[in-house]
Amino acid sequence: MKLGLVAGEASGDLLAGLLLQGVNARWPQARSVGIGGPRMVEQGFEAWWPSDRLAVHGYSEVIKVYFSLLKLRRELGDRLLAERPAVFVGVDAPDFNLGLEARLKAQGLKTVHFVCPSIWAWRGGRVHKLAASADHVLCLFPFEPALLAKADVRASYVGHPLADAIPLEVPRTHARAALGLGERDVVLAVLPGSRRGEVTHIAPDFLRAAVRLKAARPELRCLLPVAPGVRALVDAAVVVAGAQAAVELVDGRSHEVLAACDVALVASGTATLETALFKRPMVIGYRVAPLSYQIMRHMRYQPWIGLPNVLAESFVVPEFVQEAMTPEALSNAVLAWLDDPAACEVVAQRFLAMHHELRRDTARAATAAIAEVAGA
Repeated sequence: MKLGLVAGEASGDLLAGLLLQGVNARWPQARSVGIGGPRMVEQGFEAWWPSDRLAVHGYSEVIKVYFSLLKLRRELGDRLLAERPAVFVGVDAPDFNLGLEARLKAQGLKTVHFVCPSIWAWRGGRVHKLAASADHVLCLFPFEPALLAKADVRASYVGHPLADAIPLEVPRTHARAALGLGERDVVLAVLPGSRRGEVTHIAPDFLRAAVRLKAARPELRCLLPVAPGVRALVDAAVVVAGAQAAVELVDGRSHEVLAACDVALVASGTATLETALFKRPMVIGYRVAPLSYQIMRHMRYQPWIGLPNVLAESFVVPEFVQEAMTPEALSNAVLAWLDDPAACEVVAQRFLAMHHELRRDTARAATAAIAEVAGA
């Protein structure tokens, strides 16, 4: 079995790495090639290009690298057509992957798209492009296959692999010990994102919020897990925000930090779902370049941007977007959680129910669907 895969940025690498565990269990001699990151490489993936080549944040950044991305997609497509894998799996990154999948499908290759584009949130017209690009879609959320069926797109609900990877019972004591934290420490996890654009637009105000919180609660421990490849940017942001004494940087280990924390301050994206699966109350913030926001805000169908709120169809946790994402607003919302243990327990129970719904042994379910597409 030979698979082609493309995963962009840290979240896609994580999803694809978990998928490859199922692939390797079913086909021990499988070969997987394409664009990927370290988690995929750990599973034996052959990365022709690294996944951070696709880690672009917002429309304005895409414009800057548009032609280089087109060149990369063309070169990758040429190589995949020469290799002729049994199936190509595009992991998220729809703006890159759907065009590639359409080309491969037109040349007779089987194509699977892993992670339904958020057509229920914005840009619903992409469902027609999805229909033309993918033979099958692997959906992370239970309501998605019915939406795709309306456009005659074959799809399977496979659950979310993070729900399998993250334990139902949070290993808080173990995580705190591993991070050198005491049981009585009050801990804030600060997760401003893994992409360079997120660090640029989000980290400064997250760090200023941490400074305000440290001044209000001197005993507070603020831990910021730094994603690979952005350490220099984070270091510079810490200095600019004057947060050297307020924030402790940790290389990676975001899951340990989330397991150990009392509250999380997190950028909208996959990390919000990870935080929910660790049953932690959170404050969600998000900001993109002004041009990107003006484009995006006219395409939104729902009032929520954070995945836990989307799944709950309500503002279970607060969100602060664009101009509303100020250090004062963020810090006040964090303090509100710290001052209300009963509310924290209520949201933890809601997140536990969400965890059970999303836990479906995704690696095995997704691999079975891929095998059906491949006829293997």
